[in-house]
Amino acid sequence: MAAKNQQVPRRAARPGGAAAANAGKKRRFNYPRSGMGPIRRWVPSWRAVLAAAVAGVAVLVGLFAAAYATTDVPDPGDFAQAQTTTVYYSDGETELGSFAEFDRESVALSTLPEYVGHAVVASEDRRFYENVGIDPVGIARAFWNNIRGGQTQGGSTLTQQYVERYYLGTTTSYSGKFREAILALKIDREESKDTILENYLNTIFYGRGSYGIERAAQNYFGKPAAELTLSEAALLAGVIPAPNAWDPRVDAEQAELRWNRVLDFMVRDGWITQDERDEQVFPETIEYSRSDTYAGPEGYLLDMVRSELVAAGELTDAELDTLGLRITTTIDQRSQDAAVAVVDSLPEDRPDNNRVALVSVDPSSGAIVSLYGGPDFVTQSRNAATQDVAQAGSTFKPFALVAALQNDVRLEDRYRSYTPMEIEGYDRPVNNYDTVNRGRIDLVEATAHSVNTVYAQLNVEVGPELTMQAAIDAGLPEDTPGLAPVPSNVLGPASPHPLDMAQAYATFAAQGVRHEPYIVAEVKDSDGEVIHTGGSEGQRVFDEDVMAEATYAMTSVIERGTGVRADDLGRPAAGKTGTSNDARSAWFAGYVPQLATVIAMYQVGEDGTEESLTPFGEYDNITGSTYPTTMWRDYMQVATEGMEPLEFPARPDLEPVEREPREEETEERAPAPRETRTEEPEPEPETVAVPGVVGQDEGSAVAALGAAGLGAQVVAQPSDQPAGTVISTDPGGGAAVAPGSTVTVVVSSGPAPEPPAPPTTEPEPEPEPTAEPTPAPSPSPNRGPGTGGGSNGGAANGGAANGGAPNGGGDGGG
Repeated sequence: MAAKNQQVPRRAARPGGAAAANAGKKRRFNYPRSGMGPIRRWVPSWRAVLAAAVAGVAVLVGLFAAAYATTDVPDPGDFAQAQTTTVYYSDGETELGSFAEFDRESVALSTLPEYVGHAVVASEDRRFYENVGIDPVGIARAFWNNIRGGQTQGGSTLTQQYVERYYLGTTTSYSGKFREAILALKIDREESKDTILENYLNTIFYGRGSYGIERAAQNYFGKPAAELTLSEAALLAGVIPAPNAWDPRVDAEQAELRWNRVLDFMVRDGWITQDERDEQVFPETIEYSRSDTYAGPEGYLLDMVRSELVAAGELTDAELDTLGLRITTTIDQRSQDAAVAVVDSLPEDRPDNNRVALVSVDPSSGAIVSLYGGPDFVTQSRNAATQDVAQAGSTFKPFALVAALQNDVRLEDRYRSYTPMEIEGYDRPVNNYDTVNRGRIDLVEATAHSVNTVYAQLNVEVGPELTMQAAIDAGLPEDTPGLAPVPSNVLGPASPHPLDMAQAYATFAAQGVRHEPYIVAEVKDSDGEVIHTGGSEGQRVFDEDVMAEATYAMTSVIERGTGVRADDLGRPAAGKTGTSNDARSAWFAGYVPQLATVIAMYQVGEDGTEESLTPFGEYDNITGSTYPTTMWRDYMQVATEGMEPLEFPARPDLEPVEREPREEETEERAPAPRETRTEEPEPEPETVAVPGVVGQDEGSAVAALGAAGLGAQVVAQPSDQPAGTVISTDPGGGAAVAPGSTVTVVVSSGPAPEPPAPPTTEPEPEPEPTAEPTPAPSPSPNRGPGTGGGSNGGAANGGAANGGAPNGGGDGGG
């Protein structure tokens, strides 16, 4: 005790000590706290925590009260003043079209079946009738999910959604959501729940261009909203969060999932009984045609613009319709007009179910320069270029050529070309459309004349797997219908979208660099700020040397082969014709260094399936070398006007490749000189079949006969056929004759002249005698059967795209 008493005076007496300094002074903050351990002394007391919390709440309440007092409900008319989005051609000045919001007709809630509103409440805000305009539980749940990195949730009540749509526009920031919540509280106090629900139903976007329940009922079911069934109401309520994505015509599976969800929620919340729910059947929707905004060929472009932007995830459909954006596309107006013009110029007897797709792509970027998807999006909303498919035919052969060139095959390599030919992997002989045996030819000649038998041998040698991979690398999707690693794939049974084929040939034009096609160049908001830029970096998929060689081979198609009708473009061009089995499609795919263009023609049967092309106009058979080639030429003449004529890259100086001789070669041979076409001796066939040329023009017929090793004697004869049309041959088509035989070609000179009228006062002079027919000039050896109506088809080589045995769905020619 004495020891303790002695210590106290010593502490108190320490001059300048803590006790002396604090004596008589009250501590303002108990921090760090005295008498505590080294950690606890830094932890605030519960009193401090409680005081801070109370103060924070007070501040928040004060801020909220001030915001509530100073926030006025805006005029609902602001919603009706949403700005129209304008879409422009690539010049950024010429208007292509526009997007606007209003397809809306308001109806009173009292006119609707009760389940219409109940379905929306169950799906969007089950506590709608109990909450005060906001749902703290929902907000807290969404906030917690978002900060944990989960899928973004909104937490908005039905009233908040109504406020956002009707008063504020889209809000995404926290400050915007705060103001939205204030307005929701005010609206909930000032308006009844039925009024809020009615305004919500009349303003929300349901897809199909529909704003409000009335237009949605009309556009989905062809009836007024007052006549909606429970099942139909559940479907409309279910698609509200993503109407264009969950529309049954876009994603039927997701639409049905959302429909079931709404009905289950209605049972959960007591709006319907389980028995009523069990009676429901998923409703059928009607076909939807957009408004006149999408009329004509331009409608397909506008639909593509909208789809591309929404798919990018940067803009919603509602924002496109209301934000007053300026969208500049990649579409060149002159080229687009030319695309429409070449289709419109087809003969008037073209069948109604004949379809044409045209796609033109800038190889340097993937920008879509022009696209023809159909005559009118409103009446025929399926886009022929992006949604339809057609068998590729011989446009597929360059993929085999590229695969071969990548694996040390040379253009100078020679293959036998007789027909028919038994080839490994095919269950029946492969035929050339023109039945011509050209002897042993190199790959340039085989490409020029689209020789099936040569390419079938090449594909077996290189491997159909590599051919398929080359097609995928160039731009065809892996899930292209009919695309399979089988020997017949070289003949083109695969059915790509024309846009996919345009991407592939644009890859060739870019000398092996692939770009993804796109249609939106730039988007600016109403303030002129750029908020989206289209396009992506290209990817090299083929070596430049391989591309130079493949391009060289494809130039021969236009210079002297099946695509010779395109040979007056006035600049270097390369391409490939294609006609599928049974003439179910006809293609021309070609390019110059700055532009790749693909044209596909096909025919749709009554049941929606493809059928053989019905001949029309001047041709008895529709092949790739007929209308598709001439349309390509006419379009490219306009599209390349003013474009600098550029040469393709020069062929590489390749080293010879040592390899074992093929089975049919009796002695080893060195590659032929690069520009020499020396034919190796080949026994002549005993007979040659006369090509069928009836219906062709005189020049095409003579060229086809010359390619078959036959001469031609042209004789003119009056007929009701257009002048210059072949009306018969002697011997007829298919007849077997000796090589070098002369075939008489009878050509129409037009209708016979009218007999002279009886003399009146003076006799009329006698009509001058018809000139004697003169022999046609000898066909040029460099103009093969491609001048005819489709030289190297393969219609007989029909069939399956799998199994490897059938001869494919492609023709190999024309």
